[in-house]
Amino acid sequence: MVNVSVLGATGYAGYELVRLLAQHPRVEIKNLVSKNFAGKKISDIYPSLAGVCDILCTELDIDTIKETSDIVFCALPHGASKEVIPKLYDLGLKIIDFSGDYRYKDKNVYEAWYNEPHSSPELLEKSVYGLCELHRGEIKNSSLVGNPGCYPTCSILTLAPLVKEGLIDLKSIIIDAKSGVSGAGRVSDLSYSFCELTTKAYKVATHRHTSEIEQELSILADYPITLSFTPHLIPVNRGIYATCYANLNKKVTSSELLNLYRNFYKNEYFIRVKDTVPELKNVVGSNFVDISLAVDERLNRVIAVGALDNLIKGAAGQAVQNMNIMFGFDEKSGLETPAYYI
Repeated sequence: MVNVSVLGATGYAGYELVRLLAQHPRVEIKNLVSKNFAGKKISDIYPSLAGVCDILCTELDIDTIKETSDIVFCALPHGASKEVIPKLYDLGLKIIDFSGDYRYKDKNVYEAWYNEPHSSPELLEKSVYGLCELHRGEIKNSSLVGNPGCYPTCSILTLAPLVKEGLIDLKSIIIDAKSGVSGAGRVSDLSYSFCELTTKAYKVATHRHTSEIEQELSILADYPITLSFTPHLIPVNRGIYATCYANLNKKVTSSELLNLYRNFYKNEYFIRVKDTVPELKNVVGSNFVDISLAVDERLNRVIAVGALDNLIKGAAGQAVQNMNIMFGFDEKSGLETPAYYI
């Protein structure tokens, strides 16, 4: 059994992580850390966990974490993570971080997009970007994994075969992505109230995940990529839906590209290449990613569409998948639940 601690266990991503870990056959949860809810059972905060996980939430105690844990999931906000993680790393613990603090290869990119200095840039050289389908070998041998953002996970996986195979003009990429409201976290801001929310773009041309997508696609292309990324909130609880546009470098049919995608992802259980346009109802509640595409022959442009659950494959599920890789477990362990559908 692997002994697990979760920091930031009471946010939405933290809750999903606890729910998944509580059902994992190779895991024992040892500590749930929550600054705001210390002294309360997780099942008092989220009654859906009653009888499944009734562990008491506590304040952070590094000594206790060290003595009882093999791996720590850090579901703290960016900035807070990089204050805690160096201490955990120095203790020899394995760490999976949900924030943006350890996703970047270049501290200057982090500092430019997050508008603050990175206090432990030396760990950026040791951290691995935890997109399982693209960095499995590095993840397996790493002690520090930066769990990717939800938008980047969907966008990168949707575009990866086209970029890797050199089929598109790398200067023409446009990503139009949409997220359920849970992507904003567990907040009480009126603008995120269901009745107040309409479909709207936000952080146009300035969203931090732009840099994360550019980093990973540039690695695939072996060429520096800049692109247009526009996120939108939509009035649903959860889900990411990314529509990606790019000009093709040659004439190719939709069928040929779908065959390319199926070959690229042929050994990836959680990636499903579809003949039909993806729908959120087929992925929400699961760790699956559905991808399809079409070629606009008039413009010689490809439109690739991806869908996933922002709290599972976009956060907690991907973190569990990373843990499975790090400990040599079956990668699907604890993650084979299908979508809710309704």
